[in-house]
Amino acid sequence: MISRQFFIFSAAAAAALVLLGAPTHAQVREQNLKVGTTLPDDHPITQGAKKFGELLQAKSGGKMKVRVYSSSSLGNEMQMQSALQGGVQDFSIATTTTLVGMVKEYSLFDMPYMFRTTAEVDAVLDGPIGKQLFGLLEPKGLIGLSYMEQGFRDTTNSKHPITKWEDFKGLKIRVQPSAFYVDMFNALGANAVPMTINEVYTAMETKAIDGHENSLAAINSNRFQEVQKYLSLTGHAYNAVALLVSKKTFDKLNADERKLVRDAAQEAAAYERDQSRKLAGSLLEKLKKDGMQVNDVSPAEKQRLAEKLQPVVDKYAGIIGGDWMQRMSVELGKMRGSK
Repeated sequence: MISRQFFIFSAAAAAALVLLGAPTHAQVREQNLKVGTTLPDDHPITQGAKKFGELLQAKSGGKMKVRVYSSSSLGNEMQMQSALQGGVQDFSIATTTTLVGMVKEYSLFDMPYMFRTTAEVDAVLDGPIGKQLFGLLEPKGLIGLSYMEQGFRDTTNSKHPITKWEDFKGLKIRVQPSAFYVDMFNALGANAVPMTINEVYTAMETKAIDGHENSLAAINSNRFQEVQKYLSLTGHAYNAVALLVSKKTFDKLNADERKLVRDAAQEAAAYERDQSRKLAGSLLEKLKKDGMQVNDVSPAEKQRLAEKLQPVVDKYAGIIGGDWMQRMSVELGKMRGSK
């Protein structure tokens, strides 16, 4: 006959195994962490950073607290990446364009007219290509946690509507600090001016530049409609952003803390992308009401833009090397139903 003491012992042992196998708040330490963005508090990216902090604090039982620093208060994206590499900042959210200097393969996401829909975007970012690109960051001292988005990019200027590539001729257009974007807009006949986002409003106001290219959310959050008259829906590129953590910070976390960070990052990314896409439609109407003159660009003219930019695509496909472009084509082909 099995004794009552045996049942008590077995129950206690089973409970201990459950406790050993599952993360508990007792295994999570008190920590104060910081995340930086370059955008104002009302932008979806900064809202995504705040959601990440809220989720991580909740998942950790209040032990892991994240303070959000917005509007470039910790520096521009590249300065924050350096701070992450040095271990003096914990998290940042950066456009993948600014990662190209350390991982050239990230130029893949910048290719003009690469993506047609957000469904295509999600399949690539969350699939093998997005994950493998994150893997290339670790030797650089950065850990990629999840992809958020700036979204599809359009063009503003203070001179005239842009309806075809010839309309770019002679315009001083601010671009992201990226050789790829400089080459892309110079190929269209513009004078590309690389500049960090926190400098753009003043440069437009003082006429140092004629215009810029960005997402609708960034245009609105930075109040660029106050100093720009024309908004042309060129949709020339999609801009992903990455939630990054310092490898030095990540290495200090135990297994349970790392899981909480990764889980919170994934949930925050889904939230941010959803907010970004919901906002896009209403923002177009708001920018019109704010006085911007908005024009579409026809599919035929977008095709002409893509053809004009093909030499730039070919150049950077060669720089990226390997079979990255082919793999991207295969992935998008699956989404589009091609054989």
